[in-house]
Amino acid sequence: MGMWWGPGVRVLVLQAAWALVGGQVRYSVPEEAKAGTVVGRLSQDLGLEAGEAEARRLRLVSQGRRASVEVSGASGALVVSSRLDREELCGKSAPCALRLEVLVERPLRVFHVELEVTDINDNAPLFRVNEEAFTIAELSTMPGSRFPLEGASDADIGANAQLSYSLSPTEYFSLHHQGNNEQSESLALVLTKPLDRETLPVHRLVLTASDGGRPSLTGTMELVISVLDVNDNAPQFNQSVYKVKVLEGSELGTLLITLNATDLDEGINSDILYLFSRHVTTEIKEMFTIDENKGEIRLQGKLDYEEMDSYEITVEARDKGYPPLSGHCKVLVEVLDVNDNAPEVWVTSLSVPVPEDASVGTVVALLSVSDRDSGANGRVRCAVWPAAPFGLVSTFAGSYSLVLREALDRERVSEYEVEVRAEDGGSPSLRGRRGVRVPVSDVNDNAPAFAQAVYTVLARENNAAGAELARLWARDPDEADNGRVRYSVWEGGVGGVASAGGGWRPASSYVSVDAESGRLWALQPLDYEEVQVLQFEVRAVDAGEPPLCGNATVQLFVVDENDNAPALLPAGSGGPGPGVSGEAASGALWNDASDVTEHGPVAAAGCAVERFRGRL
Repeated sequence: MGMWWGPGVRVLVLQAAWALVGGQVRYSVPEEAKAGTVVGRLSQDLGLEAGEAEARRLRLVSQGRRASVEVSGASGALVVSSRLDREELCGKSAPCALRLEVLVERPLRVFHVELEVTDINDNAPLFRVNEEAFTIAELSTMPGSRFPLEGASDADIGANAQLSYSLSPTEYFSLHHQGNNEQSESLALVLTKPLDRETLPVHRLVLTASDGGRPSLTGTMELVISVLDVNDNAPQFNQSVYKVKVLEGSELGTLLITLNATDLDEGINSDILYLFSRHVTTEIKEMFTIDENKGEIRLQGKLDYEEMDSYEITVEARDKGYPPLSGHCKVLVEVLDVNDNAPEVWVTSLSVPVPEDASVGTVVALLSVSDRDSGANGRVRCAVWPAAPFGLVSTFAGSYSLVLREALDRERVSEYEVEVRAEDGGSPSLRGRRGVRVPVSDVNDNAPAFAQAVYTVLARENNAAGAELARLWARDPDEADNGRVRYSVWEGGVGGVASAGGGWRPASSYVSVDAESGRLWALQPLDYEEVQVLQFEVRAVDAGEPPLCGNATVQLFVVDENDNAPALLPAGSGGPGPGVSGEAASGALWNDASDVTEHGPVAAAGCAVERFRGRL
């Protein structure tokens, strides 16, 4: 049924049969469908809302071979993008199912799509040669004698490849056809009437092969039969089909089978040569050899089950009469699998770096695992090493997701070297591995921290303005802006002093800190007589978003210098203390004032002045 999408564009929707089971969507489309043919409304079948397919980047994952279909970005439909040839994709395998992986982002999810490409009758039967020549002895060849023919092949499958044969009208020959598949098919030309070379030396017949498609397609081959004399008994094998099993990788020269044929004639007419039939391909001749006198078939090439799992060899037994007569048999060689292929691991999608605050269950990578062997030799187990903080989740046969199992901390581990290991079920087992590098990106989860909660700083009074008093440093283990620290004197903290005049002055009027280096320096000379202790806080703030901060308390002690001379109090301002004479008091003042240390005798001078107050 047709439908219209957009002005002037008519799209044929073919077999919109689909099923969504366990995350898998199934569609079918006939081969040779035109480019642009809509296979199915993929986004709708996956449960995506209108416009969501494009927003979440619905797309196919490439798996190393052309899929011939693509996802329409605007509509989210699965459409044919290039020629679909079932025979090219699957050969004689049925059904022909393409397994596709579809990704959507935000969040990252994978869906599996199975696309069955159905057969149409687009291939006619084909004979390997246009002409087949025979030599048949007159008279001595009895009616009922059979002459094997090579049947036609049809690249299609099912009814489209079921062949029937017909022969152009003749009173001398008929066809014998048995079996309906190419491997077990038997086709022979049957003599129905003795030949007379003198009456008709050459017979030309047309063999027609017709397939079962509708409409039926045909192919033809000409049969040329030359009538000869003498030697009227052909060699005969003791069975028409021989079956042999051999392990792949067997040594060259391995004996597969010894054939035996008999000829009722005598003398030279009964001497038999064993040969590969002229229908045998070059590939078979390179793989096997036959001893023409003994009938021994031996291996001369390397058998690989994954390349070819069976061979069909047509053998001819030919006598030495003139003209020679032949008998034929088939040797079916079945190649048995051995575990000679290690599993392979492929990374089909990788989402890195992973933020250190990523939640458990986050998908980091999509992996595909395969083993070319069959049976237990091809069954693969997978594991990830080290076991933490990542794990593997099987999403489909041969497909895995590498997911986060534990919380990350970039400051502890900034990058992981993960190895995905695959082991098959063979004995002994074979292993494959694939390394995945997973860097961890930083988030601002660490505040700057000072080495000390409280810093004690000593500074002499009368220091120069701009003099460095101390260097403060706060550590932030985050990186880039998240770990870049700036310093400031925090007015919001406890800081400042009461001035001599009775007012209050903030700490930032005395000191400042370099925002980049943390260098603490004086804005002005400090005066011990004005301020002895200055306590304030320094704040360290990182450049993250949002920013984090840390504080430290600085206790700045001003060290006194001898910058004030003793002074006698004027008369009337007080005398010596009780019990002290004026002479004694005066002597004590000058005695004290003679020392040079202000916090010792100089300080005592201050005390002397205090004692004189009230006595002078």
